[in-house]
Amino acid sequence: MFVRAVYATGDPALLDTAVRSVNNQGRDLLEERPGYRGAGVFAGREAGTLLTVSWWATEEARHNSDAVMRERRGALLEPFAGTVAVANYEAAVFHQIAHPRQGGGLRVTRLEFDPRDADLVVDTFRATVVPRTEALPGLSGVSLLVDRERGRGLGNALFLDRASLAASRAAVAAVRHEASAKAHMDVVGLEELEVVHADVRFE
Repeated sequence: MFVRAVYATGDPALLDTAVRSVNNQGRDLLEERPGYRGAGVFAGREAGTLLTVSWWATEEARHNSDAVMRERRGALLEPFAGTVAVANYEAAVFHQIAHPRQGGGLRVTRLEFDPRDADLVVDTFRATVVPRTEALPGLSGVSLLVDRERGRGLGNALFLDRASLAASRAAVAAVRHEASAKAHMDVVGLEELEVVHADVRFE
């Protein structure tokens, strides 16, 4: 599976307009593209951040969809977005326990590592993070998205509700410390967002 992540920031007062737009017209556009396998929409309402993630069966399907989405992205995010960043990843680990719910929570950990250590990062996430977190109350699932060439990634933990997300902070901090040491990776960002929509299909 391959992923395109779009991260936008802007005026929090205008965020809801963009959320509605990407969650409706944006998803309709994606559904029409060959190889589409699902999407996630996540909002940081206090700071004014919006993360949208689309999942693709192949790298080619993701690439082919980008021409259409690139043309429409600006209009979908108006008038909210002051900055927009687009990044492509490989979905190296995807472990789902329960289907995510609207209003749940997403914790995103931004990672940097030596590209030569990409396999080590993936193996460590699979062997350490997955088993150490899967018993956390309210966990919906975890995933690791990596850009092997640039040496960067996103470690994601989805929770069914915001209370479970908050309650997990201490336990996940310990896991994060252990995994980063084992995999020689740096944690360069940590963010918690509200789940507006999340759905991935593997068929």
